[in-house]
Amino acid sequence: MSGADDRVKQFTEFRQRMNKRILDEPNQVVRRFFALDTQAYQPGALDVKTKELMGLTASMVLRCDDCISYHVAQCKDAGVTREELFEAFSVGLVVGGSIVIPHLRRAVDFLDRLEQGEVEAPATHDHG
Repeated sequence: MSGADDRVKQFTEFRQRMNKRILDEPNQVVRRFFALDTQAYQPGALDVKTKELMGLTASMVLRCDDCISYHVAQCKDAGVTREELFEAFSVGLVVGGSIVIPHLRRAVDFLDRLEQGEVEAPATHDHG
């Protein structure tokens, strides 16, 4: 396993462990925010595919690599094609500017590794 793959695995395990730890606390604000985040990506007037593409583009503009990886994986699960992903990447790049380029590189690297079966998709959404 390469260093990058190991970091993805470690992060995924850490995120799952800490999400459980956080949600075990009796804080209703935190619990409600996590639930709202989950509900936002459910199908409605917009389908899951569209919402995940929106989440991906927003994550690129906000420059959150963990969120970008999550949304790339969710997009693939929702049936988004590589061509559609690159169109979403292009919107994020245009909106966010050249500072997004390093995040675009990591997004494409994650996409490549995901398609080659080298990494697992993050299991839960938690924005970092």
